[in-house]
Amino acid sequence: MTVAARARSASFRRMAVDIRPGAALLLAAAMLGAGPVRAAALGDAQIRSFVGQQQRSWNAGDLDAYFAGFRPDARFTDQYRTPSGQVVPYGTSTLAQARIQSRKFRATSKVAERGEILRIAVSADGRSAEVVSQVTSQIQGPKGARTTCAERRQELVLEGAAVRSRGQTDTFSRCPRPRARP
Repeated sequence: MTVAARARSASFRRMAVDIRPGAALLLAAAMLGAGPVRAAALGDAQIRSFVGQQQRSWNAGDLDAYFAGFRPDARFTDQYRTPSGQVVPYGTSTLAQARIQSRKFRATSKVAERGEILRIAVSADGRSAEVVSQVTSQIQGPKGARTTCAERRQELVLEGAAVRSRGQTDTFSRCPRPRARP
């Protein structure tokens, strides 16, 4: 190595040593000035994807995949809204009870559920959201075919990067009559 090359190398080493403490201070100042790191928030597309996956799992009869989207403390409530608007409760189930009831129901019936999200309300902190859907189910059971309609409310929460449901409330009502074609 030539004398000039050694001098340049020594000069660069001194600059690197001199710059590092300054760079560390600049980095620390930038991090402090940046403010708190904002946690991830639920988004419309993420919520719609979660609800769509629930429907696909249910329709495929994949109850393990369906119930995997619920928190262990989830509650499932069924009720009926009379034509006069009165709500009549049917009951509430835990996650374990809902799994058992669903397996019994699916053992004797075929079901196809179609849902349409009516409203998504994300909380101010973005960590939870209420989702309201209109759900129509076509059921082929031991007593024949029938159609049910319900408004479904779910509270979704963000746990790490995963969306989970705290449960759902299905409020059944008479299905709207199809519109007459002109």
